[in-house]
Amino acid sequence: MRIAENQFYGEFDRDRRNENFRRSPDDYRTDFQIDRDRLIHSAPFRRLQNKTQVFFSGEYDFYRTRLTHSIEVAQVGRSLCNRLNATSEHLRADFFIDSDLVEAACLAHDLGHPPFGHTGERTLDSCMAAYGGFEGNAQTLRILTEILYGPTFGMNPTRGLLDGVLKYKSLWDEFPQPPANHFLYSEQAEWADYALGGEEWRAAIPPGPDREAFRSIECQIMDWADDTAYSLHDIADGFNAGFITIEKIERWAARQELNADDEASLQDLYGAMRKQRIEAFVGRKIGQFISSAQLERSTDVSLVGGETNRYAFRLAIDPQVRDESELFKRISLDLVFRSQQLQQLERKSDYILRRLFQVFAETYVIPDSPGPSHFHLCSPEQEDLFFSAPNEQERARLACDFLASLTDGQASQTYRRLFDADFGSIMDAV
Repeated sequence: MRIAENQFYGEFDRDRRNENFRRSPDDYRTDFQIDRDRLIHSAPFRRLQNKTQVFFSGEYDFYRTRLTHSIEVAQVGRSLCNRLNATSEHLRADFFIDSDLVEAACLAHDLGHPPFGHTGERTLDSCMAAYGGFEGNAQTLRILTEILYGPTFGMNPTRGLLDGVLKYKSLWDEFPQPPANHFLYSEQAEWADYALGGEEWRAAIPPGPDREAFRSIECQIMDWADDTAYSLHDIADGFNAGFITIEKIERWAARQELNADDEASLQDLYGAMRKQRIEAFVGRKIGQFISSAQLERSTDVSLVGGETNRYAFRLAIDPQVRDESELFKRISLDLVFRSQQLQQLERKSDYILRRLFQVFAETYVIPDSPGPSHFHLCSPEQEDLFFSAPNEQERARLACDFLASLTDGQASQTYRRLFDADFGSIMDAV
């Protein structure tokens, strides 16, 4: 069924901001299928294959990377969308949530993540503290709108996709103190306004929890698909790597305040672990998490209600299932992410990125009038961007873009080439 036959969406949802970069008139695909296809065939999407999910990419071939995680989120999101379309009383054959749009939002949701997982995100945010911060979701928006086809050309996404990835809508400079996460860059106000069809909504909804809860239905589906995937898959990877064992969970549980539902979930997990059936356990739980979601009419006053149906509904999750998801996240956080082994590697990752940012800042960001110098640390095209940037803040953002785009392997190799006297060759490729 072509998107034009789906009354759920209108021209407002399918609109693209750049009038000169639109679909060919004879293209058989829908607008949202074009969004998805552009993402899949992009360099930033391919780079996710060498970016950390839990374990450093390349250390083990078996465990998930950002790429496999994104593919799994897309599958969960599409299945969730298909189930809602098939079962919800609010939807019908000519009025349904577009699964291609949901899939595109899921595939794009981690594009902005830097090397070394959440450690890399925290490190770059610290390095950018004087220049507007760094946030994975904000960087995803920057990639989609400005640098996907790089270095200065985005993919011209539909408004539906743009809004579908915007989990956070508050700007960095709208907070009384710089936030640790959950923000957009201040210079992205125009894109946030475009996603919602105007700037009036930002005045009506102040920064904070209320604004962050103001999400399209596709964004809500993407977010629950993401929670479903990583809360369960991190448990599976942690078990397969030996970080999560029954004995360790039991010791952990003894220090927690768990209710009867939590205990039942742990017993279910123990059974799967004893039988070495963790993948089957994860598959069964994914089905339960998908089935736990129902579509409800939104009670929020939507400033874009007259323009789109994407804010007319909310995704209601069974509280017991959501609590189980949070339980699995806590287990992974305490037994895997806070383990001595991963903490040591994260400390090294933090050090690598800080040193790299320092060098690029000294070379390209801080000088009053940066220009060609004795050392050329990046490509001529990238240097041209630095030299033409009007101020230090924009040069810092460009340095952050460059470092965030690196894979784990590229970041480590660049560090060694710059700082390891016994490493490096003129034949190395960045």
